[in-house]
Amino acid sequence: MIRPEAKAQLLRWREVLAGAFAFLLGLWWLVGPGNLLILPGVALMVAGAALIWVGAQRARFRSAGQGPGAVQVDEGQITYFGPLTGGAVDLRDLDRVVLDPTLHPTHWRLRQRGHPELLIPVNAEGAEALFDAFATLEGLRMAQVLSALNSLENLPVVVWQRDLVISAQATLH
Repeated sequence: MIRPEAKAQLLRWREVLAGAFAFLLGLWWLVGPGNLLILPGVALMVAGAALIWVGAQRARFRSAGQGPGAVQVDEGQITYFGPLTGGAVDLRDLDRVVLDPTLHPTHWRLRQRGHPELLIPVNAEGAEALFDAFATLEGLRMAQVLSALNSLENLPVVVWQRDLVISAQATLH
């Protein structure tokens, strides 16, 4: 029916497609049956536009998921099960997130104080769950993460780092 490559692309961009459908349906309600559906039409258009925006960011973050190992994010903990390595980090204890393209494939380096760095390939199975996990980190700009993912430079990029002064003050109280 549908080629596997086409199906993979449709799944990758699923939120964008759903948002476009919602936006167009809202537009049709807006111009369609007189003034009857103006408010629901506008609301659906706004929701569709928001879904397109978020879906485009998620689609740019997703990979094919054919890399080594598997990632699981559960209750604020990122766990990586790899063929040679693995480990877990708590999001609240995370100190630094680095995108390292010098490794093949490109890896996320997650550092938690007092523990070895956790290396996660960007194309590991389930790595798209890191999008939501990273979005919860205070001060992280997802545009910077997506820019680093699409960069052609072969240098590690620190995409997020906890402010050590703030974390030291928070532990005093």
